[in-house]
Amino acid sequence: MTAGDPPRSDRRRLLVSGLLFGLGAAGAVDEIVFHQLLHWHHFYDRAGGAAALVSDGLLHATTWSATVAGLALLADVRRRRSFTPRTWWGAVLVGAGAFQVWDGVVHHKLLRLHQVRYGVDLTGYDLAWIGAGVLVLLAGALLLGRTRTGRTP
Repeated sequence: MTAGDPPRSDRRRLLVSGLLFGLGAAGAVDEIVFHQLLHWHHFYDRAGGAAALVSDGLLHATTWSATVAGLALLADVRRRRSFTPRTWWGAVLVGAGAFQVWDGVVHHKLLRLHQVRYGVDLTGYDLAWIGAGVLVLLAGALLLGRTRTGRTP
């Protein structure tokens, strides 16, 4: 641990805070943009109708809960004066990228709960969605790696 690093328990809280916030924020953006504004899909499209709307509501409740929990932990870390911005932002990016990769690979391809869009060739959408998630995830991991070794960007 270098000078200025938070104690291990506070670093863990900071990491969990960023991960939860990143997961929640990415999920909320997905739901707001693709589910509500563009009407491209619902979280669970295989049933349609009321079940699809309920699945969107459950997704919204989950992403909102993750976001609020992440912010509550962040407030606690700040109260303890253990906030390190690079660590938190690195964890936020990892959380957001992880959500997007999980959604693209597991929800879209493996479980087929929904696709990004229907009635089009999915290749470009899949590459853009999963690829962007991988880039965000890698950026977060790089930032976290730099904070862990004490190097500055």
